[in-house]
Amino acid sequence: MSMQVSAKTRVDRDVHRPAIVPWMRLARVYHRIDRRTAEQLRLADLTVAQFDVLAQIGAREGINQQELADRLLVTKGNVCQLLDRLEARGLVERRHPPGGRGNLLFLTRAGAELRAGVLPEQQRTIRQSLSGLNAGELDQLSRLLRKIERSLDDQIAAPQGADE
Repeated sequence: MSMQVSAKTRVDRDVHRPAIVPWMRLARVYHRIDRRTAEQLRLADLTVAQFDVLAQIGAREGINQQELADRLLVTKGNVCQLLDRLEARGLVERRHPPGGRGNLLFLTRAGAELRAGVLPEQQRTIRQSLSGLNAGELDQLSRLLRKIERSLDDQIAAPQGADE
């Protein structure tokens, strides 16, 4: 019986290997870059999540909280907690539009200055982390990752078992 179990395990491993190995490598690469980024941002007294908020708001002044949550792939509740902390530090402000629903988000002068000071170093860290790839390889990686994103979007649009 133990031979059957080990043979089945080997078959399962061989069947899933083409997807699992790249996924594991992608996860390891992401976590290594994320750690470097976190170390760099810690010098500015920011977490990666806080920087993401500053970066998103700075790129889209006037975004609302739901749009921000969607862009960050987190819940609106998580965004509220992040915004509370950044607002307390004087980096972000929420403005309620007249007659509108929800809050629109803006960087304060201090938030914009912090973002402007941290963003180039953040970009340098990412560039350096991916420096093992040439321009064509970076383009190919980007296309492949976008293809995966689209596939995931399609899977969300048509959940498994929906066509049964």
